Amino acid sequence: MRAEEVWYFRFNPPTTEDVDLAEYREEKLAQLEADVERYLRRAHISVLVRLCAQLLEKLELASFPERTPLSDDWAYGVPLNDIKRLYTALIHVDGFDPLKIHFVHKKASRQGAIPLLFCHGCDFIEVSKILPLLANPERDDQPCFDVVAPSLPNFGFSSAPSKPGFGTLSNSTYAECCHKLMPKLGYSRYVTQGGNWEYAITRSMGIKYGPAASSSLPATVLATKRKRTLARTKWFYEQGFAYNHVQSHNPSTIGPALRDSPVALLAWIYEKLHNWTDSYSWTDGKLLTWISIYQFSEAGPEAACRIYYEHVHPFLDMRLLQYNPGVKLGLSTFPRDLIVSPRHYGQTLGPVVLERRHEEGGHFAAWEVPKLLVDDVRAIFAGLMAQGELTVKVR
Repeated sequence: MRAEEVWYFRFNPPTTEDVDLAEYREEKLAQLEADVERYLRRAHISVLVRLCAQLLEKLELASFPERTPLSDDWAYGVPLNDIKRLYTALIHVDGFDPLKIHFVHKKASRQGAIPLLFCHGCDFIEVSKILPLLANPERDDQPCFDVVAPSLPNFGFSSAPSKPGFGTLSNSTYAECCHKLMPKLGYSRYVTQGGNWEYAITRSMGIKYGPAASSSLPATVLATKRKRTLARTKWFYEQGFAYNHVQSHNPSTIGPALRDSPVALLAWIYEKLHNWTDSYSWTDGKLLTWISIYQFSEAGPEAACRIYYEHVHPFLDMRLLQYNPGVKLGLSTFPRDLIVSPRHYGQTLGPVVLERRHEEGGHFAAWEVPKLLVDDVRAIFAGLMAQGELTVKVR
């Protein structure tokens, strides 16, 4: 508390004798309450940041007891495995060292919630606008969701794989990682929403783990108008694809620049946030928040390039392009996305139960037009519940 703020909490007695002390006391208490509230509003962010920094430091320095045959026996107290599980989410992907996965977990405000794995944007920030809409719907007839939004390995505050080969289209390691996160949070069945890289990832999950595991809701499949679609996709491949070539073939060449120069990183990410949205009005604060997640990411900003390399170098799992009858699909299209497929393409992927084509929105739909995306998510899963094809446990 700074010196100039001390006066908020002073309580000087009245200087005249004809003042009603009880009334004066009530007035001053009300004033004091208002001053304290104003001070807390001004101070709470810095306090939270300080406390979070302390917490992270303590967690990084945490040491655990040596494992013994009694370590996980409740007769002796809290199992060591439970403590480590709650301390951080470690995901074991076959063939790789355990990965520390950062995620946002927002539980619904009422019973009967649908577990939803939200995958988009590679890290967690994009989910922030739709969290309250999905978890706390305004009407009782709208479905509510327990939302889990992970940062992918190599992004945000998740760790990086220890060796090459962590891919999206061949060995489905990203899909395995996301799928294994959900049981750790108590969800044996769940639905998904995916766009960007996560469209391929959630589709892989539907193929690999089947309808018992997930129903996939890709967010970026169909086009609004054919000419508009072709023009946008043509622009992307002709004028907006250079970054992809660099990161797909030489991630370790651009990586040092992104790691060493915050100015280079700012320009590299800012270009995408500007060009990939539908004339979205970015504030300086929001821009810098998004870019800072890359700057301060667990694996470093250069790690985000590696997914592009792993995407193009292994073989393509052709099942991603084939019809999958076991997983229902909902398809949402936003006109300023990057690669917007022809209208008929979505019908070749699986049984489409919802198809909506919007007149606004871009690559970051959950951030640009959150209500439109939430309405689509609600509609597909409400429809499946009404038809008896989706059931949830009441907790």
